[in-house]
Amino acid sequence: QVQLVESGGGLVQAGGSLRLSCAASGSIFSIYFMRWHRQAPGKQRELVAGITRGSTTNYTNYADSVKGRFTISKDSAKNTVYLQMDSLKPEDTAVYYCNVGVLQDYGGPIRVYWGQGTQVTVSS
Repeated sequence: QVQLVESGGGLVQAGGSLRLSCAASGSIFSIYFMRWHRQAPGKQRELVAGITRGSTTNYTNYADSVKGRFTISKDSAKNTVYLQMDSLKPEDTAVYYCNVGVLQDYGGPIRVYWGQGTQVTVSS
């Protein structure tokens, strides 16, 4: 089993910044991907940013709505992913969820886990 602990959410004024963290622990051989999703009231959950392990480098991807404002990064030694959110807008208000794909043994399947979510509220 893998546990995800998210932190860093809160209330911020438009134009401000927040940094989300998600630490993975438990039965982990390696982490294939780490992503952030968000869900606003009345809307579907959407992918915000992701970082995927490649053979020689990591690949990042972002939703168009956050490109240039959000930055995803990770600390592999700590199995932790971060989401630096700058120039926040009221429309960024949502519950943010961490999502990881984990290999729990060599050659095994990728198992997907979700965090409990952290609220981000941006006031105008």
